[in-house]
Formats: sequence, C-alpha cells, structure tokens
Amino acid sequence: MQPRVLIGLIGANIMGSLSPALFADAFAAAGINGYYHLVDVDRLPGRRLPQLLDALKIAGFAGANITYPFKQDVIPLLDAVDPEARQTGAVNTVAIAPDGRTTGYNFDRIGWRHSFEEAFGRNSARGATVVLVGAGGAGRAVAFALMDLDVGCVVIHDLDGARAAVLAADLARDYGASRCRVANDLEGDIKAAAGVVNATQIGMRGFPGNPVPDSALTAAHWAADVIYTPIETAFIRAAAAKGACVMNGGGMCVHQAVEAFRLFTGIDPDLARLRRAFASALAVRDPEAHI
Repeated sequence: MQPRVLIGLIGANIMGSLSPALFADAFAAAGINGYYHLVDVDRLPGRRLPQLLDALKIAGFAGANITYPFKQDVIPLLDAVDPEARQTGAVNTVAIAPDGRTTGYNFDRIGWRHSFEEAFGRNSARGATVVLVGAGGAGRAVAFALMDLDVGCVVIHDLDGARAAVLAADLARDYGASRCRVANDLEGDIKAAAGVVNATQIGMRGFPGNPVPDSALTAAHWAADVIYTPIETAFIRAAAAKGACVMNGGGMCVHQAVEAFRLFTGIDPDLARLRRAFASALAVRDPEAHI
C-alpha cells in the first residue's frame, strides 16, 4: 500500500480553511494517498507551537502550512530558513525531512504577487504608492511582494507602531529608505495612494470589523485583502461600494497552495483545477458568497 503523505496547518481560528479541500483535490489528481490535517490551537488549549511542531515530526508529517499568529514565531524553532523567507521575516510553510530537520519557506509572498498580477495587472503597482494596513506575518509577505512588483512606496500602518517601524526598516535595508515609510495619517495617506491592502486579521470570522477608514476610499483606488474567510470582508464590501477595484484573499490561498504542494510532493498541481476546487469548496462553506 502506498504510504500516506501527511500535511498540516497550524494556526488559530482555522476550521473554516479551504486548504484541506485544495490538497485533497491535488492529491487525488496526482494519485497520492494524502491527508491534510487542521491543527487549530483554539481547539487545543494549553498546546504551544513548539509542542505542535514536535508532534508533527513524531507523527511523520511531511510538513505544515503556518498561519496566524505563528508566521514569525515559528522561525526560531526551525533548523533552516529559505533565503526569501529569511528576507521576508515570516514563514508560512515548513518542510519536515525524514530525519526531522525543518526548513521554513514563505509562499504567501509569491502567492499574493501572482494573485495581484491576475486581479489588477503588474503595472497597477509599478511606481505607485500603496498603503499597507498590518505589519505582522501576512503584512510582511505583502510588503515584500509589493517590492517585487516594483512599487514606488509602501506606507505602513499598524496599531503596534514599533512593528510598523521594524518592517519599514527592513524594507529600507533592502530597497532604500525612499520606498517605504510608516503612516502618519492613515486616512490622508490612503487618499493620496493608488491602492490599499488589509493584511490584518480584522475582517476574518471571529475578528469582525474594517481596519480601513471607509471615508478614504474612492473609485480611483484598488483594494486588496489577504482574508478569504469570509471571501468578502467588510473592507472589500466598503471598497466595492465606492467603486474601487477589489481583490479578495482567495487567489493568494490558491497560489501559495500550488507552491506548497510542489514542495511537499515534487509535483506541479494544475492551477485551473485548484481554482475549481477552491470555488467548489467555497460554495459549500459559504453558499451565499459571490466571487
């Protein structure tokens, strides 16, 4: 019998994740006996990240995706970190070798970049000023993806001002101080920008609200969210109501899954098929959703 390939997702508030459906479809297409397991810390009281990672090693997992709130916390626990993930300062995928050695990668960065290119076109970022709301693990991936897209300047807002300043300093180190700064007037900065990204958890199920002031949004903006649970956040609804072009987090989810599946199996999954699997799973989870 073919050995089972075990993959996990470690995070909080993840029971609505569509990753199990994506991986199940990709496993089936590749003829792999695989299973994708959700490790939700909200349902495992008292369990900490080091314990959970060790448990996956002992159980023989090939690796795991990592999501909120662990994308930065996981780095010190790893044996090695891919250079792009090291630069980004966040990890969303951990490969576990047969001997238990762990290596961290960041596929959020390439996943968000590909999704942006599909939704808005690469030129929508080139030379533009973009406001990034959220400087945590997802925000760091988006910030570096924007640099990959040749953005003019990233203006960073975070309720934790120190965290925003650290991200700005990291971007300045690699790309120059003229291409990034900390926001000093969120509403005014958004009004002066071409686009705005929500990379916080606000808007996700369990974290209601909109971290972006509606009054700053106009039809001239593009607006992107990293969240896909729900697929249409309060931020995306507000931006669409103003006539802005919008992008939800679904594309990022699919594209990062492509990269992770390739890493874990050595097989390139069919992107179009994964998109269909995502849409089908979303229709079951959120029958009222519009994508």
